Amino acid sequence: MKHLDPRAAWEAIKSNPDALFVDVRMEIESLYVGRPPGVVNIAWYEYPELTPQPNAFVAAVEREAGRKDRAIYLICRSGKRTVDAAKALDAAGFTDVTNIKEGFEGELDEKFHRSTQSGWRFHGLPWEQM
Repeated sequence: MKHLDPRAAWEAIKSNPDALFVDVRMEIESLYVGRPPGVVNIAWYEYPELTPQPNAFVAAVEREAGRKDRAIYLICRSGKRTVDAAKALDAAGFTDVTNIKEGFEGELDEKFHRSTQSGWRFHGLPWEQM
């Protein structure tokens, strides 16, 4: 697995129209918190179980990607879920998986707020919200 900061990841995604950009957050997070444009939501886990289902995740990514050598970029809230998701894809034979460090919202600050010191939104990258 590779690791890129949000700005480098966005440039790589824009320069590779065949890349698959996957948001591994729960669907509700992706819709209501916001998400990058063009991202496909394939959750690492969902509510109410909140338990990862690696085999189901890998199968869903494989269906969406169509092949295991396609460039896959993974984003979550803070860049932690994507590490586990990327490991599952690597173990399943995917050959070009990238974790987007910092995630969409980044780490918590001293006031327990996100998007104030790191993350996709912090860096001013494009995003949409339902």
